[in-house]
Amino acid sequence: MRDTFLPFAPPLIGEEEIEEVIDTLRSGWLTTGPKTRRFADEFAEFTDAAAALTVSSCTAALHLALVANDVGEGDEVITTPLTFAASVNVIEHSGARPVLVDVEPDTLNIDPAKIEMAITPNTKAIIAVHYAGHPAELDEIREIAERHDLILIEDAAHAIGSAYKGQPIGSGLNPACFSFYATKNLTTGEGGMLTGESEFLEKARMLSLHGMSREAWSRYAAGGKWAYDIAAPGYKYNMTDIQAALGLQQLRRFESMQQRRRDIVSQYQEAFSGNAAFQTPVSREHVTHAWHLYVLRLNEGELSVNRNQFIEEVNARNIGTSVHFIPIHIHSYYAEKYGWEPDDFPVALDSFNRMVSLPLSPKMSDQDVTDVIDAVYNVVRAGMSRKAAA
Repeated sequence: MRDTFLPFAPPLIGEEEIEEVIDTLRSGWLTTGPKTRRFADEFAEFTDAAAALTVSSCTAALHLALVANDVGEGDEVITTPLTFAASVNVIEHSGARPVLVDVEPDTLNIDPAKIEMAITPNTKAIIAVHYAGHPAELDEIREIAERHDLILIEDAAHAIGSAYKGQPIGSGLNPACFSFYATKNLTTGEGGMLTGESEFLEKARMLSLHGMSREAWSRYAAGGKWAYDIAAPGYKYNMTDIQAALGLQQLRRFESMQQRRRDIVSQYQEAFSGNAAFQTPVSREHVTHAWHLYVLRLNEGELSVNRNQFIEEVNARNIGTSVHFIPIHIHSYYAEKYGWEPDDFPVALDSFNRMVSLPLSPKMSDQDVTDVIDAVYNVVRAGMSRKAAA
């Protein structure tokens, strides 16, 4: 067993990021300024996006995508139950009503075949979550959205570096929302990015800074003008140059970090595929998987422990794990407000009850990966021994 605890998803921060942050601190410009603009431009180029806007979080990007598209009271927004609460909280914040659709059994993405049945005259938008970094079936979802004149928003919190049929996630003209939280494939500590059409992003930019007609960089930099107008009651959703400094360097070595993720996933797949105790994650042939998460599903009939016991025993062996996610419809607020029952979305519920996310980070060594695999099999063997003894 390991002597030290392996965190679930430690960020990989090098001297390049540290030097870039120091350069920002010395520049005298700490908040939204030249580095946020550079980061947005480079990110747009990386994702083949028409334009990009740096924001304080993916949650902020999702909220702006709704509000800038005039989603509000009386509207309905279709999304998945198997996502972090932020994807649905922003629908509530906009004043609209969330409508949940169950997920595909293999990818755990929203099931396009079930979206059509959930559309009503009040439906205004679809939020498609690219779960764990595996792109949702965008062709089918876009066709449904276009046929019903709906807004398509991509929750790409897990999906930087992924692609659908050769097109990078974020390259479409519809809004796509990315996360740079500490555990993500690219991190700025906290932060996010919104991509989409330039005209749409200009409205989102205004809303992201209190509704001001001109941001601080254009007012306080050399030659800037002090006057501004409040064009709408906006929000405080801007990214800082300190965060963007991290992002600039993370973006420069992103592909090497992704390759390390793929190497680790390959080792996991080799270790766990073909074992009746496990259901391993999939990657369809027409996508590039970002591998933000490695979600193992347990076949409890093959084990003597349930998911919760499995996690406790793996953690006791100094391996950090997580669960992605507790489905939206079993959280108390949403269950009570909308009357959702656990069995309303059976695929999401069954998967949740069996899933455990194993450590996945480019910071992990081969020994770390071996330790994870050994811990998983140690728990399985211990359980089998107890089962046989009983």
